[in-house]
Amino acid sequence: MPSFLAAFSSTARIRAVRAIRASSVVWPVLLASGCGGGAGSVDGGSGEPPAPTALGAAELAVLFADGDTTSEAIARAYQQARGIPEANMLRVTLPTRTDAIDSAAFNALKASIDARLPAGVQATLLTWTAPSRVVGVQGVQGACAMGITAALALGYDARYCGRCSATATTAYYNSGSARPFSELGIRPSMMLGAATLAEAQVLIQRGVAADRLMTAGTTQATAWLVRTSDASRNSREADFRALAGTTVPRLQINFVDNTGGAGSDEITGRSNLLFYFTGLARVSQAASNTWLPGAAADHLTSFGGVLPDGNGQMVATEWLRAGATASYGTVEEPCAFEQKFPRASVLVSRYRQGDTLIEAYWKSVQWPGQGLFVGEPLARPWAP
Repeated sequence: MPSFLAAFSSTARIRAVRAIRASSVVWPVLLASGCGGGAGSVDGGSGEPPAPTALGAAELAVLFADGDTTSEAIARAYQQARGIPEANMLRVTLPTRTDAIDSAAFNALKASIDARLPAGVQATLLTWTAPSRVVGVQGVQGACAMGITAALALGYDARYCGRCSATATTAYYNSGSARPFSELGIRPSMMLGAATLAEAQVLIQRGVAADRLMTAGTTQATAWLVRTSDASRNSREADFRALAGTTVPRLQINFVDNTGGAGSDEITGRSNLLFYFTGLARVSQAASNTWLPGAAADHLTSFGGVLPDGNGQMVATEWLRAGATASYGTVEEPCAFEQKFPRASVLVSRYRQGDTLIEAYWKSVQWPGQGLFVGEPLARPWAP
C-alpha cells in the first residue's frame, strides 16, 4: 500500500504535516500533565491501589443483529460469561452483508437503540462484524466515514471524520470518568470482532481470564513499542519513547527503533505480551508471540477498521486472532495524525489505574471518530 501522504499533492502533504505539528500542543506529555502520576512512573510509584470504580456487567448493553444466528449466539455466550442482565440484551435490525451503513439509516437505528437502552447503561458491545462503518449521505451530512463504534458513542457527525482533516476531540479523552454517559453523554462502544462462535468463545474466555491478572498474583508482563522502517507510520514515536522511560510494576516496557531497517520491524517469539504498538500496514508474525489475557495491540495504518478486508491492509481483528484481547483501526484514510490513534502512554496509565479495556482504549484516542474499537470490553487486569 502507498504511504499515508503519497496519494496527496505536495501542497496537501505540507498542510497535513503542519496540522500534525500544530496540534501537538494538545498532546501534553502524560507524566508532566499529572494524569499519569509523578515523573518516571506511570502510577507515580506511590504503590496506591487502582481506582475501585470501572464499568461493570450491569452498565454494558450487548447488541445483536436480528436474523443473524451467529451474532445472537455470540451475544448469548457473552451474556452467560459476564452476567449481562437480560434487559441489557438488545436485538437490532441492520444490514449485515455490507461493510457500511449510510448515515440516514444509522441515525434511525441509533434513535431506536437509545430509546430502548436501560437508563444505567454506560457502554455497548456489538456482536456482528459488518457493517463496521457509517458513511455520510452525500450532500446532506458529507460523505466521510465514522467507525460504527464511534458513531454509536458520539452520534454520526461530520466533525468527527473527513479523511485527512483534523477532527473533533471528546471530553472522554484521558478522563477519570467511570460513568461516561451519565457524566459526558458518551457511551463508548466496542465490537467483539469475532466472525464465528468458536472465535468468540476463545476471545471471551481470554477477557474473563484477564480480570485481576496484574493485581492478584506475580505475573510479569511485557510491552513492545516499535518504531519501524516505514517512516510515514511512526507518528507515535515520541509517545513510545516517553512511555519507555517510565516504570510500571511487573511490566517491562521495551522500545525498539528500526528506523534504518537493519533489524526487524516485527516482534517475534516473545512471551507475556500485554501491549504491542507499532506502525505498519501489516504485521505478519504477531501470532509467533505468547500473549497474556487482556493484551492490547494495534498498528498505525489507514484501513485497519474496515472489516473484513482492510482494503488490502491488515485489519484490527487479526490482532485478536494472534492472541490480543482488543485492538483498534480506522475506517477511512486518516493520514498520520497521532491523535486519531491510541496513545500508548494514556492506555497503559488508565489500564493500570483499574479501567476496563473498553475504557482505557477509548480514553487513549483524542480524535476517535474515524476509529473502530474491537475486543472484549470488560477485561480488567488491574482490577482491585
